[in-house]
Amino acid sequence: MYIWQRGDWPSFRWDAARLIQPLAAAARRHGALSGLLYPLGEQDRLLVQSDAVTEDAIQSSRIEGETLARDSVRASARRRLGLEAGPGGSSDRRADGAVAMLLDATRDPSRPLTDETLFGWHAALFPTGWLEMRRIPVGQWRPGPEPMQVVSGPAHNPVVHYEAPPADAVPAEMARFLTWFNDPAERAALDPVLRAGLAQLWFLTIHPFEDGNGRIGRAIADRALAQGEAMPQRLLSLSQAIAGDREGYWDRLEETQKGNGDVTGWLAWFVDAYDRSARDAEVAIGGVLRRTKMLDQARQAGITPRQEAVLVRMLDPEWKGFMTSPKWAKLTGCSMPTAQRDIASLLAKGLLAANPGGSKNSSYRLAGPLAPADIAPATLQPFFAEPTEEGRRKAKALVRAMSPDEIRLRLTVSEALAGQWEGDPSRATALPALRTGIEVLAGEGAGRQAPRSSARSSARER
Repeated sequence: MYIWQRGDWPSFRWDAARLIQPLAAAARRHGALSGLLYPLGEQDRLLVQSDAVTEDAIQSSRIEGETLARDSVRASARRRLGLEAGPGGSSDRRADGAVAMLLDATRDPSRPLTDETLFGWHAALFPTGWLEMRRIPVGQWRPGPEPMQVVSGPAHNPVVHYEAPPADAVPAEMARFLTWFNDPAERAALDPVLRAGLAQLWFLTIHPFEDGNGRIGRAIADRALAQGEAMPQRLLSLSQAIAGDREGYWDRLEETQKGNGDVTGWLAWFVDAYDRSARDAEVAIGGVLRRTKMLDQARQAGITPRQEAVLVRMLDPEWKGFMTSPKWAKLTGCSMPTAQRDIASLLAKGLLAANPGGSKNSSYRLAGPLAPADIAPATLQPFFAEPTEEGRRKAKALVRAMSPDEIRLRLTVSEALAGQWEGDPSRATALPALRTGIEVLAGEGAGRQAPRSSARSSARER
């Protein structure tokens, strides 16, 4: 029996005592974001928002097994926010649709959520009306009579994880859901994070569209959070946090949809994802602060436009690896001697620093104290700050995607940094995390494994 088949549907219950402490911790972390934003100007705040929307669109699609080109998504987000598109700045219709939906979800969140709103979001996700090799009904509830099932495994022997209410029940089910969502009394009675989690679960249980339910469900959760936060700019990427534990997301969802109406497990998982999204936002805001400070310092030092263009690239959240003379020459179209002079000038001005173990293959990083974020992708920073077993597992998955050269360079820098931190009382907390990073880099570098795809993939979005 599924939850919607119970006589008390949609009556949800949960253990409030179990959720009080996680909710309070998440609220404190989220409340601190406003303080982090204070030093930023309007342009930099828009950059933070653009990065959050870009990550959200990419990760929300990735959860469902769909890949969007990062450059296209970022270009669309920046254009819609009035920013320069940046390098590789051409967007496509799928990227435009995903970004348009996410921005609409949190822009003026006081607007009622209606079936027309949801139809517009659905049409934005499927601009051609086709999904792979089949035409799907766009901008309308799914038609019958075939059952809507979430399945995995081979087509000849699929595993059914969930079956949604029949198509003829969808209009009434959605009318009841939207009435609840738009009711001011219901909104005031619930913690906004719990309300967002319930809204996502309820919508996904109805599964009203032929496809796209997962992405729209997460956008509805974003709308609920925006209604409760009174924050004019979109700072969080809830989808990034969910994508970081995709198996956990599917497991909690299936467990709850097959349960007895107790949604405590789902809400506990959702609150944790919300907390992780605030951590990701802290890292993103820190990156923008660093970018602003570095560029101000560089301009005061009198750098050339070519040098500034390269520094901007290196300060981009998606920059991977370190700088080398051949890479500089390729990025700017200049000669190798010019690249070497440019780098030498930035080294002399204190804007670049040479990595340990210099030789004819010397590499360089942005100057300043090395931190875990310099050693691993920015998305690893929360895990190095909190070196749990779960963090180690996720770190391994990200390191597997690095090239052997990048692993070697990061390992060299990490080991040199560990030597610098040894015996420094101010680094006593960070040093164990750094050693965890060295273990991960060394282990994955010694035995390269291809990234594993999930053994569980859905025929329709969850």
